[in-house]
Amino acid sequence: MTDEKESTFLVTHVESDSAVLKDVHDGQVHTLSSNPGLAVDDALEATVVPDPPMEVTYQVVEVAERRSLSIEESDEPPTVHERELAAETETGELAREERAGVGEIHVLTPPEEDTADAVADVIDDREATLSRAARLGVNRVEVRSEPGVVSVRYMP
Repeated sequence: MTDEKESTFLVTHVESDSAVLKDVHDGQVHTLSSNPGLAVDDALEATVVPDPPMEVTYQVVEVAERRSLSIEESDEPPTVHERELAAETETGELAREERAGVGEIHVLTPPEEDTADAVADVIDDREATLSRAARLGVNRVEVRSEPGVVSVRYMP
C-alpha cells in the first residue's frame, strides 16, 4: 500500500455510512467510504488508504489517537499576561506564544468596537480554529475577550 497517508485529520462532516476528513497539515480533504464511528470535530492521528479501483474515496486503516475538540467562549477576561501581550502588539495584529506545557495562546488586538466581531470570527470559523487545535495536539479552544483584546487559548 504505497498510497497510504499518515497524518492528523479533523472530521468535518459525518453521515451514517461516510465521513469527511481534512488533513490539518496540507488541507487535503478525504471522503471515507464508511464511517468507523467518527463524530464531527474529532481529531484523528490516523492512516488512510484510497479505495480501489478508482481511489476517490478512502478508508481508515489505523487510528493512533482520537480526541474530541471543542471551542467555547469564556466569561472570564483575558489574563494579565494576555493583556500585557496585547499592549505590546499593534492594533489589528496577532501575537502568538507557546503555553507552558502543551498548546499556544494567540492574542488578537482588534479595534475596540470590533472586538465582538473578532470573537465571532474565531468561533464561527470552526474548521480553521479546530484544525489549528488538532495541529497543536490540544483538545480545547477557549476564547476570552475585553474591548480591544481577544485571547484564543489552545489547551489540552
